[in-house]
Amino acid sequence: MARGPTHLPGVSMAGSFHRVRCGDCENEQVVFGKASSVVSCAVCGTTLATPTGGEAELAGDVVETVEAR
Repeated sequence: MARGPTHLPGVSMAGSFHRVRCGDCENEQVVFGKASSVVSCAVCGTTLATPTGGEAELAGDVVETVEAR
């Protein structure tokens, strides 16, 4: 069975994406604001986001909000 598109017009996601800079190695990566699992830096492994049941706790510096919903 073919599946239709997952995006519905007029319906938006409940979270935002943020570009976060790692405090240890200065690497920047995009993190979902409501991450449901621990997000580690792809370069050095430092924890960048910790889930809290709602908005994730971001440990690095938020450089920008890449896509606000």
